[in-house]
Amino acid sequence: MQNHEYIARFLDGVREVTEKIDRAAIDHAIETLFAAWQRGNTIYTVGNGGSAGTATHLACDLFKCTIADGRPRLRAMSLVDNIPLMSALTNDDGWDKVYEEQLKTLFRAGDVVLAISVHGGNGRDKAGLWSQNLLRALQYAKDNGGHAVGFSGFDGGAMKELCDVCVVVPYNTTPHVEAFHVVLHHLITFCLAEKIRNSHAARCAA
Repeated sequence: MQNHEYIARFLDGVREVTEKIDRAAIDHAIETLFAAWQRGNTIYTVGNGGSAGTATHLACDLFKCTIADGRPRLRAMSLVDNIPLMSALTNDDGWDKVYEEQLKTLFRAGDVVLAISVHGGNGRDKAGLWSQNLLRALQYAKDNGGHAVGFSGFDGGAMKELCDVCVVVPYNTTPHVEAFHVVLHHLITFCLAEKIRNSHAARCAA
């Protein structure tokens, strides 16, 4: 295959995602995160593999890029970044509980868990079922007075059914799904930044 053929096919896929993605779900996700800011709650991001990198990037941007003069700051934290803690929890409690165990210490009613997964928790390989740690974190949020938001791909997987809102990238290749998750995170972050700048109602004290 010539390079130009691959380039065309890949970019055609990007266009297809843009045309088919559920914009109402994106709007719902924005409003869920904006409501968390209004309440003074925290948004916790989680993911595995490449999606862990996206989770860290998203938390960074939510924290930094939404700062607005005269407005309370949005609280955002990635649960993938403390490597000693991650390895200790994995060693003692298992990989499937690595995010849930952190939430047991940090989570407060009204907080949001935002999980990022290419397959949405579906599938199996030699390590067992995929992304059970994400599903447990989302369920913990729902069971403890919080909100569950997902970025998924393919058919949405288990996350589509579990989350309060799940933005599914409707495409069946990992590169397209992971790439578009970053597009989504920038779209949502900078929409939130604009909403916070234009908001006249101070959020409730945490």
